[in-house]
Amino acid sequence: MDQEHCFHCGDICESQTITFNDKTFCCNGCKTVYEIFSENDLTCYYDLQAAPGATPKDIEGKYDFLMQENIIEKLTEFNDGKTQIATLYIPHIHCSSCIWILENLNKLNPGISASQVNFGKKNVRVTYNSEITSLKEVVILLSSIGYEPYISLDDFKTGKAQVNRSLIYKLGIAGFAFGNVMFLSFPEYFEVGEYWLEQYKHLFRWLMFSFSLPVVFYAGQDYFISAYKGLRKGLLNIDVPIALGIAVLFIRSTIDIIFDLGSGFFDSLTGLIFFLLLGKFFQQKTYSFLSFERDYKSYFPIAITKIENGIETPIQVYDIKQGDRLLIRNQELIPADGILINGNAQIDYSFVTGESKTISKDSGDKLFAGGKQTAGLIEMEALKSVEQSYLTQLWSHDVFNTNKEDHFTTLTNAISKRFTIAVLTIAILATTYWLFVDASKAMNVFTAVLIIACPCAIALAAPFTFGNLLRIFGKLKFYVKNASVIEQLAEINTVIFDKTGTITSNEKSIATYEGDVLSTSEEILLKNTLRGSNHPLSRSLYDILDEHHIISLNHFEEHLGKGIEASYQNDNIRVGSASFVGGSETSVLNTSVHISTNNKYKGKYTFYNSYRKGLSKLFNNLKKEYDLVILSGDNAGEQENLKKLLPAKTKLIFNQKPDDKLEYIKYHQTEGAKVLMVGDGLNDAGALAQSNVGIALSENVNVFSPACDAILDASKFNQLYNFIKASKQAITIIKWSFLLSFIYNSIGLYFAVTGQLAPVIAAILMPLSSISVVVFTTIATNFIGKRIK
Repeated sequence: MDQEHCFHCGDICESQTITFNDKTFCCNGCKTVYEIFSENDLTCYYDLQAAPGATPKDIEGKYDFLMQENIIEKLTEFNDGKTQIATLYIPHIHCSSCIWILENLNKLNPGISASQVNFGKKNVRVTYNSEITSLKEVVILLSSIGYEPYISLDDFKTGKAQVNRSLIYKLGIAGFAFGNVMFLSFPEYFEVGEYWLEQYKHLFRWLMFSFSLPVVFYAGQDYFISAYKGLRKGLLNIDVPIALGIAVLFIRSTIDIIFDLGSGFFDSLTGLIFFLLLGKFFQQKTYSFLSFERDYKSYFPIAITKIENGIETPIQVYDIKQGDRLLIRNQELIPADGILINGNAQIDYSFVTGESKTISKDSGDKLFAGGKQTAGLIEMEALKSVEQSYLTQLWSHDVFNTNKEDHFTTLTNAISKRFTIAVLTIAILATTYWLFVDASKAMNVFTAVLIIACPCAIALAAPFTFGNLLRIFGKLKFYVKNASVIEQLAEINTVIFDKTGTITSNEKSIATYEGDVLSTSEEILLKNTLRGSNHPLSRSLYDILDEHHIISLNHFEEHLGKGIEASYQNDNIRVGSASFVGGSETSVLNTSVHISTNNKYKGKYTFYNSYRKGLSKLFNNLKKEYDLVILSGDNAGEQENLKKLLPAKTKLIFNQKPDDKLEYIKYHQTEGAKVLMVGDGLNDAGALAQSNVGIALSENVNVFSPACDAILDASKFNQLYNFIKASKQAITIIKWSFLLSFIYNSIGLYFAVTGQLAPVIAAILMPLSSISVVVFTTIATNFIGKRIK
């Protein structure tokens, strides 16, 4: 009698068999999970993968400790009293069904608003409403459907990702078996006489068969699983020819020893899997190194203002220590958890939760990293240092993905698919030919073709090239969100720059005042109003004005693209454009900041801009290949100066509001433009998001824009052309890698098709091909990096 398998978890139904809806389950737990999914219309969970679930464990009373506030505080990374976010480590995550159900938890519990899976780290980040559900209920839900989180109470952490040693175990077993099979094959290699043939031939052959079993069914199982999953979804992935080659070798060798036709190809079979795994191990170690470099060294060049002994000093965010007093201006990101000391805190946590609404906080309340202050200036005390990986997580949050297509990944996959079809066709045609010419060579030819022509090198070219270039860019203070941005950067044909704070430097600006003399109280009000703003002109004017004592404003509001208004006691002030403050623009020769107090126009500060070092050279380099545009929200006062400074074909467009910039980019994209937008990240958030690549320039301010694709340190502004050029060269490196792989495969296929290449030699050469691509891309990208000054 055939043993029945559980529909949910796939285990054999031994002690009991439960039938429900014509489906068999091994226990009530699995049946209950199926019922839960059925009631919530989630049974397509089983369509993605056969028997994907795990048997739920008895969890009654196990997670009562998750009701304690001090433990919840430790386990949640965000908690504002209503919305809580916790990242839970779930060891059982293993397939597409797991990802699908874990990202649809909101359908099982209405209190859960979002859940996001990191498959590589085996964790799920759950956002839920603590007024509707609790952390305990979330964990119980996960456990009840077979995804019990691992929670360590020793250090209050939601699990530590254990090192996956399965590849090492598989490599060890394959290596051990390969060595022994080679040893047992020596008598036949050296054609030992009658003693071997009569006494030990069959024993040695069956020993070789025994050694091959764990190699094929354990060490090589990933290739079969990957090929099966691909074929189920109608995809021909690169593991299909490998799995086919392994299966053919094993079946043919087994038939040979059963019918005493020969000793088979067990040496080639075990050697093939060993060298494949060795190549995979090398690739994994190399890419892990690149990922380590990326995760821990590519810090954002974001600064924050630290107050010490009454002196305000800008420091890098990763220099923040517990107990530091920090100044957070309007639109600035809170870089670390802390306590509010004073100021009108209106915090927007949309970067963290995805919900765009502000929350009021009072002195003494806790503030969480990732929130953005939206109502002027506040002071806070840091409770801990900054975790840069957390900022990276915010930057890459799905909420801010703008569907900028990754064409090159699609190209790589397309090439691999066509390559696989071509390889299978060649293998079948070559085998058919040899069946008629010399049948003894047919199987060797078939397996050698499948092994030697594996397109692994093609699949590796892009990730290793882009991964290494991300690391190099990070060291050069150009911080790119992900690999697809590099590909997009290589394809741009139009470069658009904001003016103020982007091509102009805030450090050397000079301003003169024209108008009615400001009283002392008006100067104090102006200085403190500018203190709360991060606009480049506000920062420049703040630095120019004399020092005054600090006051706490009653009201502060910043209107993007227009100006600022604030009030203190009975006085109010407006700072910004002439139309915003109620004045009239009499001259457009230079950029001006206008001021009115108590609804009376007072005067204006006129700026004489200082442009960034190397601006003319940068534009002259760019003009050879790209259309250049200056898209500014300022008036046309600097137009004549810019015409002298920049190439003749540069478009100069002024008086553009943030929405105007976005629409300008959108229109030109419909005309075929692939746009790179370079801005300061404040007024340009919409334009940065709309562009094909958006680069935010960072100059000693903590304006963090998830809309951007890259952050460029202002000191490296003059190197922008070299970064774009390096991105183009990266694409060239990948194409050369494709060419090298094609040449290698063409030569290898010639020897394989003509029957001159043994499968074991092919198995050695294939990972060497992959390794050569990795070495070539690494050396080539390092060479590119050295050429960028």
